[in-house]
Amino acid sequence: MKYNALEYPYTSQRRVVYGRKGMVATSQPLAAEAGMEIMKKGGNAIDAAIATAACLTVVEPTSNGIGGDAFALVWVKDQLYGLNSSGPSPMGISIDKLKNAGKEEIPKFGWIPVTVPGAPAAWGELSKRFGKLPLKEVLKPAITYANEGFPVSPVAAKYWGKAVEAYKKHLQGPEFQEWFKVFAPEGRAPEAGEIWKSPGHGRTLELIAESNGEAFYKGELADKIHEFSVKHNGYLKKSDLEAFKPEWVDPIKMNYKGYDVWEIPPNGQGLITLMALNILKGFEFTERENIDTYHITMEALKLAFVDGQKYITDSRDMKVKVEELLSEEYGAERRKLIGSEAILPEAGTPPKGGTVYLATADGEGNMVSFIQSNYMGFGSGLVVPDTGIALQNRGHNFSMDENHHNALAPGKRTFHTIIPGFLTKDGKAVGPFGVMGGFMQPQGHLQVVMNTIDFNLNPQAALDAPRWHWSKEKRIDVEKTMAPEIQAALKKKGHDLIEAEESGVFGRGQIIWRDEKGVLAGGTESRTDGGIAVW
Repeated sequence: MKYNALEYPYTSQRRVVYGRKGMVATSQPLAAEAGMEIMKKGGNAIDAAIATAACLTVVEPTSNGIGGDAFALVWVKDQLYGLNSSGPSPMGISIDKLKNAGKEEIPKFGWIPVTVPGAPAAWGELSKRFGKLPLKEVLKPAITYANEGFPVSPVAAKYWGKAVEAYKKHLQGPEFQEWFKVFAPEGRAPEAGEIWKSPGHGRTLELIAESNGEAFYKGELADKIHEFSVKHNGYLKKSDLEAFKPEWVDPIKMNYKGYDVWEIPPNGQGLITLMALNILKGFEFTERENIDTYHITMEALKLAFVDGQKYITDSRDMKVKVEELLSEEYGAERRKLIGSEAILPEAGTPPKGGTVYLATADGEGNMVSFIQSNYMGFGSGLVVPDTGIALQNRGHNFSMDENHHNALAPGKRTFHTIIPGFLTKDGKAVGPFGVMGGFMQPQGHLQVVMNTIDFNLNPQAALDAPRWHWSKEKRIDVEKTMAPEIQAALKKKGHDLIEAEESGVFGRGQIIWRDEKGVLAGGTESRTDGGIAVW
């Protein structure tokens, strides 16, 4: 892939990184180095991804944990595989039960939004199918950091501090005491550079490593989760854990100007990116910093997003087919709605027919796009005693409206925000990419893909370029680095533009591209503690 020589005046001091034998890009340097350590011990890109992911649960607990979910796109021997390791709601929960208990909506914290964690099962499944080294070896770096401690990185410390202050206000019951014991042992968050460790977390990782993940779902850890839930009248039971299995899925794609852009199928929201690209492929963009480029892209994203919000849920319960949403006919119909002014988006009718991301690549051609999350930072606020397991609150995305496509039901997967991305051209891998950050993720995917394909930016420049985030109606949050004249022009077109005070809303991305000679080019997020380990 050839890159535009344009250097933006607002880029970070980071430059694109090149390598040949291996590369790991993620949001925390220690985790990236952990993945590279495993690769240099004889592991492949899959082993490195697992090592990095496990390490991230320790060194960046503000964004993910053992009690969260995971998705992966894996390129092995010229084929792309998809893994959906998102857990369903407990079998003992339902809308009627919650309404009878006086609940009109699903809360952010506590046991109600807790769903079955999928991350440990993802590690075990990836290791079993594609790994070269035993899981016991692959998880060693993460176990060492949990047991011996590590110096907290600056951005993690920032969000850790915000979480502690917020949780002091919102987490009042006895079920939340363990969270403060583990993550605020001195009554506060650790500061940047301060050593933090979690021996319980380390022991949990050891049990997962020794059992290839089985201890979490059928053994000692499953028993502890069950006991904690029963003690505090939770819905998650050992039987829910025992029944869970990750699902290998066929990735979905959209051909955009000669490149195939791949995403995980629903219940993930990657479909939104593909729907937006299906609309945008009918336009030609010659300049990135152009009012029409911004306006048309924003309008297409809005139209795709409201469709995603309406239709995406557990694939077994979707009432509209993915093929219908990605059809040429529907893309053309939605494209016609884009005019010169910002619109209030509404879902159409198709024709019938808080997160960490990492990318890895090795010298053999294997590549992994991997993402995992507890959601909303630390998740539910619940930590299983003596285990370091912070449980996710992914169930908060369920609707309490029985008629909604994403209505809460027993054993159902919810609309999921975390999505890995992958790019190919003419049947050959270009590489993994991702932008973490809640509902920013499909928007970040869209912007990074366009920066790469339409404007030929190298991986680092594609990540550094100013981003925008649509939240609702006509509201668009933009970064301060967006040119003032572009902001003014967008406001004239009717966009409710807000210049964001912090960069957190715009997500955090990683990219690794491979060229025809096998050279790897990587970019890492300038908005966080990101790092690239290269060989």
